[in-house]
Amino acid sequence: MTKELLTCENVSKSYRDGHHDLEVLQGIQFSLQEGELVAIVGSSGSGKSTLLHCMGGLDKPTSGRILFRGQAIDRLSSRALADWRNQELGFIYQFHHLLPEFTALENIAMPLLIQGQSARQAQQRAQQLLERVGLAQRGQHRPAELSGGERQRVAIARALANAPALVLADEPTGNLDDETAQQVLELMLELNRELQTCFVIVTHDQQLAARLPTQVQLHHGKLVSAKQAGRT
Repeated sequence: MTKELLTCENVSKSYRDGHHDLEVLQGIQFSLQEGELVAIVGSSGSGKSTLLHCMGGLDKPTSGRILFRGQAIDRLSSRALADWRNQELGFIYQFHHLLPEFTALENIAMPLLIQGQSARQAQQRAQQLLERVGLAQRGQHRPAELSGGERQRVAIARALANAPALVLADEPTGNLDDETAQQVLELMLELNRELQTCFVIVTHDQQLAARLPTQVQLHHGKLVSAKQAGRT
């Protein structure tokens, strides 16, 4: 039996634009279950990334609440919020955001060191993840020495370093060619099945979204549909 992991309760977000408020999200309401695999789809400017940032505690809703296992994350202190992100979340972006001066192994180990693990423990875990994403022999290479697909695989491994309950991915295949994008997507699908980690993938690619069992569609900041495993 799956358990509810994260809930958006009537989430709205607006920004001040001169003398006007620009509404980016309007009354978003849906829930994620543990181990779920979800696509958030919509055209550019539909609010996809803003919703993802609110879900990850990187931005706060103007109104409404986001609950993680029943706890309102907007009520956490800055320190508690940072600890929560480090322990429970993984992030993957369109651009890999790997630290260029560090090796692939060191980039993956970084979240573990921040969490307080020893260098030996962190490196062992990082090496295991490198092997899992098919890069066992590339650990000592820096990002500039890796292909685009390899860099994104390292970014996925880094997102999984702390064994998070939830991984938030913002256009993770957006900078990749079609073949490499399919390989990266397959890897995320496999990891979801193996680890039972909940993945939320923001994308404008309808074909990619169709590969995921649940799709949440946004249009001008509003939730217009949520399709699950063949039912609406």
